[in-house]
Amino acid sequence: MSDTALPARAQVVVIGGGAIGTSTAYHLTQLGVTDVVLLERKELTAGTTWHAAGLITSAGMPTETYQWMSRYTTELLPELTEETGQDTGFRTIGHLHLACTPQRLETVTRESIFAKAHGIPVEMVGPDEVQRHWPSARVDDILAAAWVPDEGRANPADVAQAYAKGARAAGARIVEGVTVTGFTTANGAVTGVETDHGPIETETVVVAAGMWGRQLGELAGVSLPLQAAEHYYLLTDEVDWAHPDLPVVEDPDRYGYYREEGGGVLVGLFEPKAAPWSLDTIPQDLGFAVLPPDWDRMAGFLSDAMDRFPSLHDAGIRQFFCGPESFTFDNGPLLGEVPELRGFFAACGLNSLGILLSGGAGSLIAQWIVDGEPPLEVTGISPDRLMPFMATRAFREEKTVELLGSLFGDAAFPSYRPWTARGARRSPIHDRLTDAGADFIVLTGYEVPEWFAGHGVSLERPQGWLRDQSFDASAQEHRAVREAVGIMDMSFMATLKVQGPDALALLNRVSVSELDVPVGKITYTHWCTPNGKIWTDLTVTRTAEDTFLVIGADVIHRRMIGWLERKRAEGEVVVVTDMTSSRMLLTVQGPKSRELLSRLTTADLSNEAFPYMRAKDIEVGMGLAYAIRVTYLGELGWELHVPSDQAVTVYDSLVEAGKDLAIRHAGLLALNSLRLEKAYRDYAIDIDNGDTLLEAGIDFTIAWDKPSGFIGKEAMVKERDSGVRTARMVQVLVGDQEPLLYGDEQLYRDGEHAGEVRNGAYGHTLGGSVGLAMIEREEDIPDDFLLTGSWEADIVGTRYPITVSLEPMYDPRRERIKA
Repeated sequence: MSDTALPARAQVVVIGGGAIGTSTAYHLTQLGVTDVVLLERKELTAGTTWHAAGLITSAGMPTETYQWMSRYTTELLPELTEETGQDTGFRTIGHLHLACTPQRLETVTRESIFAKAHGIPVEMVGPDEVQRHWPSARVDDILAAAWVPDEGRANPADVAQAYAKGARAAGARIVEGVTVTGFTTANGAVTGVETDHGPIETETVVVAAGMWGRQLGELAGVSLPLQAAEHYYLLTDEVDWAHPDLPVVEDPDRYGYYREEGGGVLVGLFEPKAAPWSLDTIPQDLGFAVLPPDWDRMAGFLSDAMDRFPSLHDAGIRQFFCGPESFTFDNGPLLGEVPELRGFFAACGLNSLGILLSGGAGSLIAQWIVDGEPPLEVTGISPDRLMPFMATRAFREEKTVELLGSLFGDAAFPSYRPWTARGARRSPIHDRLTDAGADFIVLTGYEVPEWFAGHGVSLERPQGWLRDQSFDASAQEHRAVREAVGIMDMSFMATLKVQGPDALALLNRVSVSELDVPVGKITYTHWCTPNGKIWTDLTVTRTAEDTFLVIGADVIHRRMIGWLERKRAEGEVVVVTDMTSSRMLLTVQGPKSRELLSRLTTADLSNEAFPYMRAKDIEVGMGLAYAIRVTYLGELGWELHVPSDQAVTVYDSLVEAGKDLAIRHAGLLALNSLRLEKAYRDYAIDIDNGDTLLEAGIDFTIAWDKPSGFIGKEAMVKERDSGVRTARMVQVLVGDQEPLLYGDEQLYRDGEHAGEVRNGAYGHTLGGSVGLAMIEREEDIPDDFLLTGSWEADIVGTRYPITVSLEPMYDPRRERIKA
């Protein structure tokens, strides 16, 4: 058998011989899956791995999943060297993350508190300590820095070779010089890989091919939106003050990172205006690519970065390196099974963090393959969160420009908003909302009003964490919904029509609630994994005997479709139609919402004729709408599902009819504060697939005795019957009116760490910052533990008293909702 001869079959085929692919192969073998073939088009590390900077640092990791992946790699590398005998070049030289503005200082402080709570040994230090580590640094503008002593750098090629050596030793086969040319599929699942050296039959494929990932996905009909960008670093000649033990430094406001290299200094760049590379196709024969640097574009960015170490301006230049790396359009990797094709996993789009995340990413993918579901929260990294239009050439060309800068620190503030590739998805009433003063945020490419500026109020918000003009504007929107009536465009929500003779059987099987309900009844429910974890959060409305309207968040749009296709039993007749773009979803909420709608409809909207959690077709002026009496804001209200061709007509009639009722537009800032006051959960923000319904406090949706059963029931019954709750979600309210909750703030009970805020906002009705938090400990958490003791929240280093509640602090008996 020659070096490129392939087996006829393998349990798993991994495509790509960089750090991610070799790590995935290694971790599969560690879990007992040894029938693994890794295919590399050229040589191991020839894509991006060979020219990576090799930083092993956890600064700014935004979630527990990212933190776990980065720290797992940090801890694995020494063990990998010992196991395989292959030195990874890992050196614990330490890591400094600089803060040079008040806004950045708050960001770094918040991140450090979050990291320390999760076991990372981080400390805030002053400029004198920075200069002690790097005597040649300019420190007069440094306010503080986060210092992590056990992080550092590794040799990327050696890291990949160590993974490969470990995988081979456990039985995996690694074949270089083989190009994948296609895939075979059957019944919605992958069945094989086609190559220039023959086919391999398999039921599981992992695309770990970096910037080639999008093209490989296209061969299988799978959307993997990512794009290669130019990525730069400069190597100086030797300088007399550089030595190998200098810590890694990251300076986000100069878009630069620094470490010693060969007696000189490596100055890396994440410039705020980047350049995509090779928009059409990445050449198949490309290996160890070096691109011609664009000195004209990069000179200013490079000079600013080098100002951190002024003497570098006088050092000679050994090399100004430019190489391609792949980026995704929210700077999150593509890790996990794709929604279009069973058994087809993505492990690409690592956004220049491939070496750092390699250990954790490989472990996550391997466990997902073996267990059938992910071991960690993955909504922010799963391929199903991105939309196929993001792979269009025009979108990739425009969006890539901002990705490097936003990854490195531009997007670290809650006020940051993307500025490229805007307007790709818009509501039918987008122009009306613009005229009303909307400031738009982007959700899955959709332009959604975040707040509305009054006359003479600028939409330009200062970057940072403090109150700005949006705070006052959203407060007025919040009060309008509580006191009068608000109108909100929610058309970004995913809407599916599920119909057919077996629609009820399929939906009942995947839903924890009983859906065999009267026509016109809406049910709030969840779809869970076999291990009882929350996979989606949605509503299902029965519109006919064999037809249902399924509505979920934008981020799980494609997940919902894929889940239904995967769980459809053989022979079941069910049609799933994506209705999202054909309807406007307008929500009308507030104590005067019934009066407003009654002016425009012939329908009886009284409690007797139109009770809460019911739906029917109604007239709205000259338009028609499917009206659902439901709320996500805690008030009397209706969702109106309007055909797109009548959206403007219905909207205009509502605005005109509501003028004397003090009707007001409301955006997502108001939505967040309103729903948090009511303790309503938001999937992918407050809850995720790392949680169970019992932990999240929403197990009231479970129909334990449903005759058909449901996916995950066995695991949920076991959890319920254990009588032990080691994690519980609560609502919290800060007693002081000044500090702001955003999320990730740490909570303390009687001085002991007890949990953290998942998401927060200012509760304008409750009079302080309000949030949802998860309390965790190793033993059972009874009600008494939560409702007694002295509770505090650490907000940017200061502890504030908080109130903890197990029921909504606003309208706990739902009197306003059912008014």
